[in-house]
Amino acid sequence: MMAEASRVVLAWLQQHEAWAPAVVFALAFGESLALISLLLPATFILLGASGLIGAAGLAFWPVWVAAVAGAVLGDAVSYWLAVYFQDAVGRAWPLSRHPDLLARGHVFFRRWGVGSVFLGRFFGPLRSAVPLVAGLCGMPQLPFQLANLASALAWATLMLAPGVFGVRWLL
Repeated sequence: MMAEASRVVLAWLQQHEAWAPAVVFALAFGESLALISLLLPATFILLGASGLIGAAGLAFWPVWVAAVAGAVLGDAVSYWLAVYFQDAVGRAWPLSRHPDLLARGHVFFRRWGVGSVFLGRFFGPLRSAVPLVAGLCGMPQLPFQLANLASALAWATLMLAPGVFGVRWLL
């Protein structure tokens, strides 16, 4: 099902190149947003989209900025949800069905502190759990947002640059 969803989005993006920044923003936001990221195959779509963007000759920077903005906003919303709703976050679906995600996020957060916000973006299910745990643990907003921004800059580059520049180099 996820593979089919990826193919559909990539085919649509190939036909509607002008929408690339908006689609990449939405994918990065969904990939970083707690709860939604568990259902969205955004990583595979973004990697595929980066190759399409490179092959189509689209400008890299608008798409990259969209990916950074979506990732930053997704983590920020996740953090704020945890700050606002506190323990109710763990009782919400799908976390209620996967309580191990928050538990693993707590272990990761306790071990790495602020660095967990940066590192968590690069580890699948932790990507959505770490911002929640940071909010639940009362991490101050400024260190969280600085780590959030730094990780989004690195993540967007790693997701998009290889496909965009690799395809351009091959052509």
